[in-house]
Amino acid sequence: MTDDAELTAAFTELYGTAPEGIWAAPGRVNLIGEYTDFNDGFVMPLALPHTARAAVARRTDGVLRLHSTDVPGGVVVLRVDELAPNEGHGWAAYPAGVVWALREAGHPVTGADIQLTSTVPTGAGLSSSAALEVVTGLALSELFGLGLTLAELAVLAQRAENGFVGVPCGVMDQMASACCTEGHALHLDTRDLTQRQVPFDLAAHGLQLLVVDTRVKHALGDGAYAERRAGCEEGARTLGIRTLRELPYERLGAALDTLAESGAAESVVRYVRHVVSDNQRVEQVIALLDAGDVRAAGPVLTAGHVSLRDDLRVSCVELDLVVDTANAAGALGARMTGGGFGGSAIVLVEEAQADTVTKSVLEAFASAGYAAPGVFPATPSAGAHRIV
Repeated sequence: MTDDAELTAAFTELYGTAPEGIWAAPGRVNLIGEYTDFNDGFVMPLALPHTARAAVARRTDGVLRLHSTDVPGGVVVLRVDELAPNEGHGWAAYPAGVVWALREAGHPVTGADIQLTSTVPTGAGLSSSAALEVVTGLALSELFGLGLTLAELAVLAQRAENGFVGVPCGVMDQMASACCTEGHALHLDTRDLTQRQVPFDLAAHGLQLLVVDTRVKHALGDGAYAERRAGCEEGARTLGIRTLRELPYERLGAALDTLAESGAAESVVRYVRHVVSDNQRVEQVIALLDAGDVRAAGPVLTAGHVSLRDDLRVSCVELDLVVDTANAAGALGARMTGGGFGGSAIVLVEEAQADTVTKSVLEAFASAGYAAPGVFPATPSAGAHRIV
């Protein structure tokens, strides 16, 4: 990991001048509420201590120079007035897309030198791309005096990923990276972006939330994510509503009957069932946390995994192995988190059982012939902020 002094030195060596500041934005895990954000639903992410950091200086000549300490290769040089969607650029598309989105929104960003480094695992479903986007947006907003709120930055970062990179994600990842606060989970209503910071002090309850990175790489741009989003939108259209958020959980059974009778694809029926029930699970977890009954949230997490596995069908054998093994070893609950098809699972566990559960998962992976997963506690951490 590059510390801030090393990042400053690397920037200065690379660009010939010192940066004007260093900013950080975290990755995230989502406690509950998956594939609900693009349906105007509820989500409940928390920020990780793992961050993307950016050393940045303004330019006035229309040149954007990007470099990452984590990716082999030289400086990517682009012109801000020539940025156009879906032109590749690899990892650099995420920060470049933010510059494009800012300029599309009328903000006078005239170029920058940016040096990035990140401790957010890539391909693990922990929003490494959102962290890159948000840290870039925050730095540029402050340097160019744009005065954007964190929520506004998150929406622009989502616009970058949707419109420039070409991934039709919802707004959860960017809002989590921008707006989470230390010691809390973020209860976000993605319809109007109202948010509530929910105290989530697991240590005070003798609990831990483990993240298990299966090290199976996923790629949401491969069409599977987009197919599910399209299926959800088709379900809403068939039901005569704008988004699935408008379907109350109490009317889910009747709505599923309506879909079946209308000849909707079996997959659309499953997707609708997952989204509406997962919105309900967010509300269940909120109520349990408010009541101080954190342990009772465990079975809700597991129910969420079953829905993701069976209705949305975005799990994989490695994620299922984590959930099944952890629960058999005494965890309170577990589920995959993020977009799926690999990535990470979360496990709610008694602090005293954390080592036992971790050992069981590692042994199960070894027995199955899989590479050892990465396991670490998810400590609710701060959202995007300036460091130097």
